[in-house]
Amino acid sequence: MRVAQFRGSVRCRRTPGGPLAFELSGRTAEPDDEQLTLAFAGEPPADLPEILPDALVEQSGAGEFRVTSGARVWVIAARSVHAHRDVRAAFYRAIPPRPAPLLRRLLLRSSLTIASSALGLKLVRFLRR
Repeated sequence: MRVAQFRGSVRCRRTPGGPLAFELSGRTAEPDDEQLTLAFAGEPPADLPEILPDALVEQSGAGEFRVTSGARVWVIAARSVHAHRDVRAAFYRAIPPRPAPLLRRLLLRSSLTIASSALGLKLVRFLRR
């Protein structure tokens, strides 16, 4: 069963001592092109390089995951895998940010204009007293 398909370079990071001892992170091959991090609850193979091109992660059995990159295949024995996706782009496509009200924009712009001059800074310091 396919877990994830990456496009481009995939970074392999080992974090010894923690419950999630190994991470793969990169861009997905899906049209969304999201940032994806897979955290494995198991030890990675010793010969796994730090960067993999175009990796495919599949679950080959209970507690066993295969990482394929090019002609090379690595088997990872892990209790589980946790997927973390960056969904900001999809969220803001669905719910666009609301523009600031005109009065607030004018107030902020005038405040910055006043504070950008020496006389304006003196006025701001005087009013803060």
